[in-house]
Amino acid sequence: MFNSHHSLSHPEISRRTALQVGSIGLLGMGMNHLNALHSEASEEHKKFKTAKSCIFIFLSGGLSQHESFDLKPEAPSGIRGEFQPISTNTPGIEICEHLPLLAQRSHLWSLCRSLTHGHSEHSQGHHVMLTGRSDMPRGFNPTKPQRTDHPSIAALMGDVLKSDTNLPPAIVLPEKLVHSTGRVIPGQFAGQMGSSRDPWFIEASPAHRSSYGAFPEYNFDPQRRGHDDKRIYQTPNFKIPRGLTLSRVNNRLHLLDELRKQSRLMDLSAGVENYDRYRNAAISLLNDKKVHHALDVVHANDKTMERYGKNSFGWSLLMAKRLVEVGVNLVQVNLGNDETWDTHGQIFPNMKGKLLPPTDRAVSALLDDLSESGQLDETLIVMCSEFGRTPKISHLQKFYTHPGRDHWGRVQSILLAGGGIKAGQVIGASDKTGGFPVESPQKPENFAATIYQALGLPQMTSWYDDVDRPNFVYKGDPIPGLL
Repeated sequence: MFNSHHSLSHPEISRRTALQVGSIGLLGMGMNHLNALHSEASEEHKKFKTAKSCIFIFLSGGLSQHESFDLKPEAPSGIRGEFQPISTNTPGIEICEHLPLLAQRSHLWSLCRSLTHGHSEHSQGHHVMLTGRSDMPRGFNPTKPQRTDHPSIAALMGDVLKSDTNLPPAIVLPEKLVHSTGRVIPGQFAGQMGSSRDPWFIEASPAHRSSYGAFPEYNFDPQRRGHDDKRIYQTPNFKIPRGLTLSRVNNRLHLLDELRKQSRLMDLSAGVENYDRYRNAAISLLNDKKVHHALDVVHANDKTMERYGKNSFGWSLLMAKRLVEVGVNLVQVNLGNDETWDTHGQIFPNMKGKLLPPTDRAVSALLDDLSESGQLDETLIVMCSEFGRTPKISHLQKFYTHPGRDHWGRVQSILLAGGGIKAGQVIGASDKTGGFPVESPQKPENFAATIYQALGLPQMTSWYDDVDRPNFVYKGDPIPGLL
């Protein structure tokens, strides 16, 4: 899907035939991948740090602010919609009636109701929010990822953070964001950094999709095309695949040993250190029971899954929780593949019956578990979409039996919790129709900077390109009043 022009590979083993963790072959990754997994982090980070890790929840398709966190009950009927606001546990803050569990936990989270950018097309919106950059890169192509794209937040964190374990600093799950046509969405990869520094993807539901949502309990087809989606959520496979014998693995490890010996004669100490880490990472994934447990969420006990939900949303957030527990710094969780939250039609039945319930349930369970274990203070949770939805309700009768809302980049609401976030407050406001920010407008750059600061990155943090030129990570300031 995405070929690297900069990675190194052993002549006898390809990326496809390597140890499989979902769709990524760890033993087949090149030395540059190891740089991404284990790059050095400055000691200065500790001075800024309020969180050890971040769970970045991405709702692909466009969460409607009017049907979630910014209802407008006083607006005309063609704007306010069918849902009613309910009071939360925090006086003065109201959210949608179909998010009752989150309403009870408002003392744990805060909202920003004024995030804004100028892009209302899916690929552009994805690129903007997943990279934390409002500008489109040179030669941007909405139909495919390109080397000229800005690097994603996950790729940046995988490059500049140093992992305390043999796992990557940044992981994306449970699938890449792929349009129903098979088109891969740009913005989720390393782009200008080179594909050798793409984030590490765990493909727990890799089959091509024809329906959406939190399968199998809440899957649906927004256009009711009658497709039969038989996807299953599966634990990544740690078995050595056919054709990759133990002797071939040993040969690869022997090559690393030889390189280490040669370092006594050549100035290759940094590269050999990377190879040693690379070797340790592969062995760790084969043998580490904690890693296996973190990923084997489909066999969680009934009590746990009753709280999270026996569906892709619940399994994904449980996996994210377990991964940060074993030391992963950033986990991006895609709750729904492309178009799942794209409510051009059927917005009220689908939000009420298919989308909000599993999200409310799984996010609330995640907050509960982290709070009860004392880990919420050191785990930042952020939840956003590529954009919001239009104030005006519309009806595309050719495709939908019920009305919906179109794409709208001008304003969206995002939720933030833990990791030093001051909970129980609302930052910013939209106008009376929920169409534009009228107080404290925030850009994607501010959103990304909030993550970076919480994870302890100093303002001068940079990633380095192929010719060792620094590229600053920060493009804005953190959202004021949160950290």
